[in-house]
Amino acid sequence: MIINLLKYSVLSLILSTNTNEMNIVETAVSNDNFSTLVAAVTAGELVEALSSEGPFTVFAPTNDAFNKLPEGTLGTLLQPENIGTLQSILTYHVVAGKFMAEDVINAINDNDGEFTVTTLQGNDLTLKLWEGSVYVKDTQGNKAKVIIADVDTSNGVIHAIDTVVLPE
Repeated sequence: MIINLLKYSVLSLILSTNTNEMNIVETAVSNDNFSTLVAAVTAGELVEALSSEGPFTVFAPTNDAFNKLPEGTLGTLLQPENIGTLQSILTYHVVAGKFMAEDVINAINDNDGEFTVTTLQGNDLTLKLWEGSVYVKDTQGNKAKVIIADVDTSNGVIHAIDTVVLPE
């Protein structure tokens, strides 16, 4: 528990240093905790899209989040023949517009405790507050906790999450 807290404290410190001069992809590349996400974005041929003007809000799974997937899942997704599925999963983590944590919390509070956003993939994510943290719930009911919020970039914002969310 303490090691995880320290790890995420270091992640927060690293991500808070001057990232708003870099775009979403450059920011992810600059942090080892997103190396799996960067590999997936590259394999999914989404680097150019996520480097474009935006703005975007990315609920970015950390390496630990990807490690929670069933064994072999990531390797299968990274195969060229599965690019469509990979793109669908990755774009399910991206919302058009820039939603800082304060915006998200206000929207949740203004909408009876939950706020639904439509992702670039086309399906919805539901954002909720629970025990002082923002959670992202996919259409299957799986939940991811926002562990680092408001990583400001030149083309949007990154919120690191602890679980990969999956579209229908």
